[in-house]
Amino acid sequence: MAKKIEDAHPIQHRARPTRAVVDLAAIAQNVRSIKALVGPAVRLMAVVKADAYGHGLVPVARATLAAGAEWLGVALPEEGAALRAAGIRAPILVLGPTPPEQAEAVAAASLDQMVHSAALAEALSRAAKKVGRRAAVHVKVDTGMGRVGVPVEEVGVLVRAIGRLPGLTLRGVMTHFAAADARDTTFAREQLRRFHEALALPELRGRPGLLRHAANSAATFALPEARLDMVRTGIALYGCPPSPEVPPPVALRPALTLETRVAQVRWVPAGGTISYGCTFVAPTRMRIATLPVGYGDGYPRAFSNRGVVLLRGKRAPVVGRVCMDMVMLDVTGIPDVGEGDPAVLLGAQGTEAISAEAWAALADTISYEVLCGITARVPRLYVGKAAVPPAPPAAARAGGRLRRAERQAGRRRAP
Repeated sequence: MAKKIEDAHPIQHRARPTRAVVDLAAIAQNVRSIKALVGPAVRLMAVVKADAYGHGLVPVARATLAAGAEWLGVALPEEGAALRAAGIRAPILVLGPTPPEQAEAVAAASLDQMVHSAALAEALSRAAKKVGRRAAVHVKVDTGMGRVGVPVEEVGVLVRAIGRLPGLTLRGVMTHFAAADARDTTFAREQLRRFHEALALPELRGRPGLLRHAANSAATFALPEARLDMVRTGIALYGCPPSPEVPPPVALRPALTLETRVAQVRWVPAGGTISYGCTFVAPTRMRIATLPVGYGDGYPRAFSNRGVVLLRGKRAPVVGRVCMDMVMLDVTGIPDVGEGDPAVLLGAQGTEAISAEAWAALADTISYEVLCGITARVPRLYVGKAAVPPAPPAAARAGGRLRRAERQAGRRRAP
């Protein structure tokens, strides 16, 4: 039986028929497959930013760590702080360019921070002194992404500056690939060459324990030489290939299903119109099913008159414009569809399946945006053997202290 885990989503309509079912066992299997691919000498960072690509930050983080991931990657200090509040003690790297005014939040939560400037390093040094603990940093080298980082020729200057600042520990050096998901890996290999040029600088050469990391999911698969000391896998954890041009060398299991139930079924006469703008006119008498889901939930409006949904194991075409909260289907050719029937918008039903890649192709985007686009008002239901990972020892101890305090105070705990 499926078990639920409360997560960080602000709206939790648990009785709502529309829900995202997240298979944590699939995520755990993906982690194990990637770990087997890279080998025991390479660490795995599970990238769980953006609410674990829409799958749920804390449940996914726990499942990946239980399956063998050693690090977690987030984009914001707030995400790292939420993981710490949930009792997670694994190393967490903030991958995004944190503003200096948030340096204290990074240090207070014992988060590692990507550093791209002396100003951020100085702010982290001041924050480390204030909170009374050292702050670990990873220098970001811009080898061609052109987004954030320091060019190779300035790496030595930043590393020396970090070495002079009290309270800082240089834990890693990193870069990010711009085109590792392309069939032609020429540019990615040139980036890797530049990264090795930076690693060979006197300020970095021969440092024991320094983590060198560059590979995202695509490079993990397509550029084995880029795995170095650690890989940072994101989209692959959730069962999606990085791009159509980089087929994964291991089997990946998609982890998320978006499902709902039919709200109404009715006949529309020939000439009848469906939804806003009357963009669909029934050519004959048709049977129309309405689903209580729409672009407010992350089902793209671009699927108006183009999308398909699985009903009774068959593909039912979307007719009319996708509304904020509803979408209509032509079920004339699917006998016996009735109110309450389960419908799958993303995922598998019977022998049919609709993948995130299929959504992405139809909406002219990428699977990353598809998964992140499922909104917070869609409740997440967690299933699989890893559905309720054990709480970390620190969290368990904290829970025990709370229960003892409640007993001593004579309060009754809520069931």
